[in-house]
Amino acid sequence: MPHVTEFLKRLLLGRALRSEELGGTLLPKRLALPIFASDPLSSVAYATQEILLVLTLGGLAYLHFTPWIAAAVVFLMAVVVLSYRQVVHAYPSGGGSYEVASANLGPSAGLVVGAALLVDYVMTVAVSVASGVDNIISAVPALAEHRVPMALVFVGLLTAVNLRGVRESGRAFAAPTYLFVTGVLLMCGTGLLRYLLGDPPVAATARYGVEPDPAEADLVGLALVLLVLRAFSSGCTALTGVEAISNGVPAFRRPKPRNAAATLAVMGLIAVAMFAGVTTLAIVADVRIADDACRLTGLPDCENYTQRTVIAQLAAAVFGGESSFGFFYVQAATALVLVLAANTAFNGFPLLASVLAQHRYLPRQLHNRGDRLAFSNGILALAVVAGALVWAYGANVTSLIHLYILGVFTSFTLCQSGMVRHWTRELRTEADPVLRRRHRTSRIVNGIGAAITSLVLVIVLVTKFTEGAWLAVLAAAVLWAAMRSIRGHYDATSAELAVTDPRRELAPPSRVITVVLVSQLHKATLRALAYARATRPDRLEAVTVAVDREAAGELRREWEEAGIDVPLRILDSPYREITRPALAYVRSIRRESPRDVVSVFIPEYVVGRWWENLLHNQSALWLKSRLLFTPGVMVTSVPWQLRSAARADRPAARAPGAVRRGEPVPPPGH
Repeated sequence: MPHVTEFLKRLLLGRALRSEELGGTLLPKRLALPIFASDPLSSVAYATQEILLVLTLGGLAYLHFTPWIAAAVVFLMAVVVLSYRQVVHAYPSGGGSYEVASANLGPSAGLVVGAALLVDYVMTVAVSVASGVDNIISAVPALAEHRVPMALVFVGLLTAVNLRGVRESGRAFAAPTYLFVTGVLLMCGTGLLRYLLGDPPVAATARYGVEPDPAEADLVGLALVLLVLRAFSSGCTALTGVEAISNGVPAFRRPKPRNAAATLAVMGLIAVAMFAGVTTLAIVADVRIADDACRLTGLPDCENYTQRTVIAQLAAAVFGGESSFGFFYVQAATALVLVLAANTAFNGFPLLASVLAQHRYLPRQLHNRGDRLAFSNGILALAVVAGALVWAYGANVTSLIHLYILGVFTSFTLCQSGMVRHWTRELRTEADPVLRRRHRTSRIVNGIGAAITSLVLVIVLVTKFTEGAWLAVLAAAVLWAAMRSIRGHYDATSAELAVTDPRRELAPPSRVITVVLVSQLHKATLRALAYARATRPDRLEAVTVAVDREAAGELRREWEEAGIDVPLRILDSPYREITRPALAYVRSIRRESPRDVVSVFIPEYVVGRWWENLLHNQSALWLKSRLLFTPGVMVTSVPWQLRSAARADRPAARAPGAVRRGEPVPPPGH
């Protein structure tokens, strides 16, 4: 069984990589773009749709706000990209927003950012995969009933590819991302050219009207403002994942900051062009979409009508229908890139979790690298949580989207505020006039970014809180408290284990009293006795628990016939227990001699087949687990390898499955 498992692992992941090969996994810009920017690039596939879905709650009358909302989103995206270029140069170690907030605003603020981003990365996977499945269903409506299984399969495939390593995932995801960008830009260019030539594309839904939601009809004043703000906050999903490049700077080739900043700029330009193009084309083509198909007036059978996504409607309108090559190309590329957009989270989440684990806010296992030098534990943790979320919400984008983007704007706001303090601190010590001008310019950029993103954060919180965003807030708060608790545990453990007086700690105990636990007289027992005797204890005795009086008497007879010069003590057990009498006896020794150390030796069988473990060692394992909580008691397992274990003991393959540590990351502020 172990060999079969190892074979399947190597088949799935590939050969294990040595630590010295980490440099070979670093990314050039052409691979870093699809890895770290697939989320913001792909979000144009649903950002425009989310704006229209909110505005059509009031009917068609409010669609004229669409270009203004889109312009505000584009401006915000430009500000955020410029701001994060400053972060990449100032903090290239990979902590991103978390490191900036921790170093400049304090550990608590940094932890808020860390919790918010971890929640947002989970949502990125859920929303991206669900949106990708939506686009597949738009092309093949018959698959609608298989929505959840399809989404879970995609999460599993993404997990498997990412476990093979960052470079491997980059090669796998580069082509779909570039095909999507090419397809969307070609669609926008063709559609806008047709519009300029007097032959504008018309969506198939343009002939339908939209009946206002009764709760949103005839809005005026504050209610209308809130509707527009809700549409704006939904359109801000186009900014998700922008910070991933700042977290992934260590994965770039040298010079790391320069390459990361260049990739960030290219990503911003492409994302703005695609979002603006899709939104403009949706206005030109008169796309109609609603949260409920029965609100579309003119449909003969709304109950059985599956609405196509905005990008699907545009592709059909531009390229000549739902059977055209262009339609299927755009749909295939969109569905694929939306699923692969989750890869941004599969890179960002493990990297951030690794940094948090190194700073003792998360379990240290999340800082370990796997066989392929990826942070495997973080990848698996993300897959499990995101998969559970997809299942719980039925892979429904509209339901999941309300939990989205709150975390990312929390990190945006605190990060930009931290950068303002960073540049202020730099200006206090910098004397070079040229550098001082650069620092002032950078501070202005980050200050504008902080002001705008904080405003957007308030808008998102107000407009989405009651629609489900409260759950994301609660999850981030619980995670924040959990990380504080984990840090408290690690700090308390370190303080408790700190050496204060080496001479006192090295002082030997008064005596060592050794107890060998015996069930039967066999080779494993004799080996344990021999090993215990070799340690030269001050007192040595064998102890057995008389669950069966006749068996205990037979053991006594065999013991005496064998001439073993170690005294055998038989403990009475009227209730046929093993653990409690043995534990009580060991504790009684401690009470009689508090300055002595009790060393307990436990013979154990070592087997080679997994099912054989079910037949042996259960009592020994339970007793050992209880003894470990007894002060002044040392527990030693003495193994006896059975023949099946000897057959299983073959030379291990390269890089056996031991714990592997990640790269050291300096703590915030250092």
